[in-house]
Amino acid sequence: MELDSVALYRKMLTCRRVEEAIAGLWYEGRVSGEMHLGIGEEGINAGVLDHLGDGDAVALDHRGTAGMVLRGVDLAAIVKECIGAADGLCGGNGGHMHLYSKEHLAASSGIVGAAGPTACGFALAAQHLRPGTVAVAFFGEAAMNQGMLMEAMNLAAAWKLPVLFVCRDNGMAITTASASVTGGDLELRARGLGVLGKAVDGSDVEMVWRVAGEMIERARGGRGPAFLRATCIRPEGHFLGDPLIRIARRPLAEVKPRFGSLVSATRNAQGAPMAQRVASLGKITSMLGRAARTQLGPVRDPVRRLRKRLAITSEALVKLEHAVELIVSGAVDKAVASKTATEKETPR
Repeated sequence: MELDSVALYRKMLTCRRVEEAIAGLWYEGRVSGEMHLGIGEEGINAGVLDHLGDGDAVALDHRGTAGMVLRGVDLAAIVKECIGAADGLCGGNGGHMHLYSKEHLAASSGIVGAAGPTACGFALAAQHLRPGTVAVAFFGEAAMNQGMLMEAMNLAAAWKLPVLFVCRDNGMAITTASASVTGGDLELRARGLGVLGKAVDGSDVEMVWRVAGEMIERARGGRGPAFLRATCIRPEGHFLGDPLIRIARRPLAEVKPRFGSLVSATRNAQGAPMAQRVASLGKITSMLGRAARTQLGPVRDPVRRLRKRLAITSEALVKLEHAVELIVSGAVDKAVASKTATEKETPR
């Protein structure tokens, strides 16, 4: 299989536009609850999933929209599911964290670390029913501290299951710096379980594509599982409306309503010693500084980074991007129109 950078760019751009559109629907109040986006992770998703074909399976986490898009699931069905439409991918019952498509052998779960055991199930079935096929699990670095994921990796190594474990590492476990709650090196941890472990820059989709390709071919050949840690930046934080991101972007507007309470707490004679309070404020300031650095510049944005390297004419590039815009906007319009029509028909 040869690297096709133009095709990868189209896939990443499609994921970006779909998630931007869903974000717009969330801000309009059409999406209930939290919304976890994969913006900033497109290089990881596309670089890995470009190697999969019919019969291969994907286990996704709560940030699985892009994975479903790349597996070829109908875009309108995905959007309908996110807005709770009865004719959504899962009947409007799962939402964006529990997307499932039996046809595409793709399933997601909001349970942290659940992608590991799910992928092992897919891989065990592959060994017996579809020799030569593989399973891929996607999760964040914080999930590496979940027991069931470690157990899944151990089982995959013991049984030589054809599975690739993909860790998307943005350095934050929701609002906690991952380094403060994770011991050791993640690749070494994987190797300690008998799983091949490597790390890549997730903003470089071509690098991800090459390394993931080697690991997937290795798994197809019956040589066991692999672990790929891909670093990334997630500009919207853990979820849309992330308080750390809000404060980092609009410090005066967000901190002003809380300023009085902070001052009162500092002056209060009761409570923790002053040194401990100052240390806590220092940690909060450090987290806000990290949140402020989550903006996707041209170097860390996988979409913009690859766009600069494409060997095609400006005219061809504009045509490609326009085609993607039309496909995504058409799917979103179809989903919203369908939901609106259903609501009008439903008696109150």
